[in-house]
Amino acid sequence: MSALTSSPAWNALLDHKQSIADTTMRELFAADPQRFAKMSREVCGLLVDWSKHRATEETWQLLLALAQQADVAGWRDKMFSGARINLTEDRAVGHVALRNRSNRPILVDDADVMPQVNDVLAKMRGFTEHLRSGAWKGYTNKSITDIVNIGIGGSDLGPAMVTEALRPYWKADMRAHFVSNIDGTHLAETLERVDPERTLFIVASKTFTTQETLTNAKSARAWLLGKLGADTEAVAKHFVALSTNAKEVAAFGIDPANMFEFWDWVGGRYSLWSAIGLSIACVIGMDSFEDMLAGGHDMDEHFRTAPLAENVPVILGLLGVWYANFWGAETHAVLPYDQYLHRFAAYFQQGDMESNGKSVDRQGNRVDYTTGPVIWGEPGTNGQHAFYQLIHQGTRLIPCDFIATIETHNRLGPHHVILLANFFAQTEALMRGKTPDEVRAELEAARLPADRIAQLVPHKTFPGNRPSTSIVAQRITPKTLGALVAMYEHKIFVQGIVWNINSFDQWGVELGKQLASKILPELDGDALVTSHDASTNGLINFYKARRRNR
Repeated sequence: MSALTSSPAWNALLDHKQSIADTTMRELFAADPQRFAKMSREVCGLLVDWSKHRATEETWQLLLALAQQADVAGWRDKMFSGARINLTEDRAVGHVALRNRSNRPILVDDADVMPQVNDVLAKMRGFTEHLRSGAWKGYTNKSITDIVNIGIGGSDLGPAMVTEALRPYWKADMRAHFVSNIDGTHLAETLERVDPERTLFIVASKTFTTQETLTNAKSARAWLLGKLGADTEAVAKHFVALSTNAKEVAAFGIDPANMFEFWDWVGGRYSLWSAIGLSIACVIGMDSFEDMLAGGHDMDEHFRTAPLAENVPVILGLLGVWYANFWGAETHAVLPYDQYLHRFAAYFQQGDMESNGKSVDRQGNRVDYTTGPVIWGEPGTNGQHAFYQLIHQGTRLIPCDFIATIETHNRLGPHHVILLANFFAQTEALMRGKTPDEVRAELEAARLPADRIAQLVPHKTFPGNRPSTSIVAQRITPKTLGALVAMYEHKIFVQGIVWNINSFDQWGVELGKQLASKILPELDGDALVTSHDASTNGLINFYKARRRNR
């Protein structure tokens, strides 16, 4: 057994889970009318309600003991101090510095990084104001109306999610597009929607060698020059770079003065707060971008200073541990009742699964407990007509986060009130369920025959006792979005510390890339490939035999 699963705090929770296994949330609410008041907090513009969970006061005390045993507070303080807590890459974890609006010194290798951060933010402001004013001109002396961000992973998912979430704040005559997939369809479809004379490409690659990003960027460059009938000097008018490799940026044709730096102490999935967010700033403006940073900083300060028992990211992180490790939950659903947040679950698929999808601990030992869950979800109410059946009546326990706003950006008749009615109803339905007796009474009131009632009762019974967290904002603004994203980041951090894993590397993405680099040259020519297993050889050779264009 590992140190974690043999620890007193872990075993106390195992015993406790058995003692409350038959307790329902209905019973917990009936026993304590103040349960909502005790188990909800309003922080940083977000009301977070965790009262609809299989948890008692004893549960919380035992979970807090687990957090204290793991030294969550100590590791949190190390992160904020700039310590190299990314052990396998020997790096600091400094994304909190990117949104440190207090300018409190944050040291990496004994040097305060805040001057560098502020310099890049100032450069972003100057560039975006120049662009948004129309002063930046393309090769044919026309102003820019379309931004195409070319990146992948954290250089795509974060900016894409945020720009969609903040669409009401876009400049009226400016649009953002995102290209990430190496599948040429992604780029081709995007290029069909933009005017080459009015398009700016943002190429996001720290090393400027990322295969997918550079392939897409080179194809975009060829398209631009072909459409404009221009030579390579047009590139500098239509491309900027988010990178640290000035030599390769210049070789591509981009003016190094239009290269925006970020740092190796910022992981890709935490980088939207950096120059990687340039596409965000282009469409919403730097004032709104800095409002988003301020919201993230507010949540950072709450996480950094609040006692563990009152600390919302800590509470949410411990709930995730509770269900994954003691109730056998394998997945976690993120369900925003806001169409602008339609990419939120996809973003945190990376944020959570790339961070905590690990099977060895920080010391390199294979773990004997579950770590990161599968994250998934879609906006309500669409999901209600797709997968809620399984959440309500399936055999799996799926904790859910429901996210909604009091106000909508688009007041259209009764739409938002109907949306909220569904939001409130779903969490209640998951918690309460419907007993066989309640179903039977409904059917009897409808005067159905006795044999029909007996047939229908088991099918219309809802077990209930399904856990959910409700998160409510006044509306989605740059500041509340910043707080919401930072809250989830810190929740993931807490879980990684409890599980004794490194949440900040991602070696799992490397093997496939290495093998792809070996396979790519094998796809040329007609020679049979025999260097792999029988399946991979067969697939490659089937492709080579059937391809028509080379």
